[in-house]
Amino acid sequence: MKYRMKVLFAGICLLFSTLFSCQHKGGDFESVPVEKFAVLIADPEIQCLDVRTVAEYSEGHIPGSVNINVLDKEFASVADSILQKDKPVAVYCRSGKRSKKAAVILSGKGFKVYDLDRGLAGWQEAGKETEK
Repeated sequence: MKYRMKVLFAGICLLFSTLFSCQHKGGDFESVPVEKFAVLIADPEIQCLDVRTVAEYSEGHIPGSVNINVLDKEFASVADSILQKDKPVAVYCRSGKRSKKAAVILSGKGFKVYDLDRGLAGWQEAGKETEK
């Protein structure tokens, strides 16, 4: 019986250590739906950031956004030099995967970050404006 309790206790400890090690690292950010994102970027105090490649950005982007490729190894330093830390950042990519990566990096550096849920694809599906 003692052996079973020890094995059970060890299993529970392993489970909890695995769960806690999977927590996201970096700061907090908020994923928001298209309508809330549209309201956010209408505020001139919000910085809108497209984290796709330059080629993707040139094919169409949200008006007023700036482009910094999150897959570029210099992403963090370029973002630091272009973005203002005292203003929130609204970030997006094509589908939402890369923008979440950028949101973790930026929020970890002290930025207040809003991530567009479902990315530019969701934005376009909702009939929102883009420009080239």
